Amino acid sequence: MNVQVKPQSSVELTKKDFVSDQTIRWCPGCGDYAILASIQKLMPEIGIPKEDIVFVSGIGCSSRFPYYMDTYGLHTLHGRAPAFATGLKVARPDLTVWLITGDGDGLSIGGNQLMHMLRRNLDVNVLLFNNRIYGLTKGQYSPTSEHGKVTKSTPFGSPDMPLNPMLFALSAGATFVARTYDVDPKGMKEIFKEAAEHKGTSFVEIFQNCNIFNDGTFSPIYERPVRDDQILNLKHGEPFIFGKNKNKGIRLNGLKPEIVEIENVIKKDDLLRHDQYSSESTLANVLSNFNYPEFPVPMGILRQINKSTYGDIIENQINSQLEKLGEGELTDVLRGTHVWTN
Repeated sequence: MNVQVKPQSSVELTKKDFVSDQTIRWCPGCGDYAILASIQKLMPEIGIPKEDIVFVSGIGCSSRFPYYMDTYGLHTLHGRAPAFATGLKVARPDLTVWLITGDGDGLSIGGNQLMHMLRRNLDVNVLLFNNRIYGLTKGQYSPTSEHGKVTKSTPFGSPDMPLNPMLFALSAGATFVARTYDVDPKGMKEIFKEAAEHKGTSFVEIFQNCNIFNDGTFSPIYERPVRDDQILNLKHGEPFIFGKNKNKGIRLNGLKPEIVEIENVIKKDDLLRHDQYSSESTLANVLSNFNYPEFPVPMGILRQINKSTYGDIIENQINSQLEKLGEGELTDVLRGTHVWTN
């Protein structure tokens, strides 16, 4: 199995080339539209032929995504998209594979499979649409729903503590962990491009509004009047500064992060600086626990490191055995002595 350099398209493509002829069946106003448009705009820029791109999804509103991309696609089983994507990428390492999932599909029934994909570092791009609700089944609470959230399945409030997708991905050993949001098309496209260029599993959480069953769940964080004070935009090497007047920062007080006012006493050099390429995950773990309203919510790349991919390891194993034993014949395997007996 020889991994080839990804071919570049010899034909200049545009966004229209990636728009399928399927009628979009999302509710008007759904945040999924903005995510879809960002991906369709990005595809011509990465320069990969359409026939070498595959979108794989599970079950949920977000999982209709492959129908709307004029590429190859697999609409699979609930929570099982990572298994299909793994088999596809191992068998065809030359393909560019995107996995589309949601907070229910990816973190509930599919949580175990997603965890193993992340720890293996398969060269796949994972987009997790997080709207904190089950939208397709009409409004039940999901793994990321807030504690106390009243839904159709939790009429007295959710007794669960919400799962943190960023911390989940970091704990599983993901080599690229980022977050963006649906009303920031420019920022989304930039993050998606970085994810596409990363070799290994890229995990991107997207805050996505469900205007029918969970409308406004992220409004206190990313609506324009509050955005500057509630979002920490991450830039490698830059200090943690936020606020409408850029007058707030974050520093460490011992081992505890704290928000401070930037003035004559507090210098920028006293603040934490972002290091997305750090070999240690400590800073990324700290950032993953910045939650509204105590801290501004980080947007951007929390962590990005280089590590051998699952495909590279498999390829090396196969090549090693080929050098040792040769290609062999399938008939020798079928007629061999390695069989099970009762």
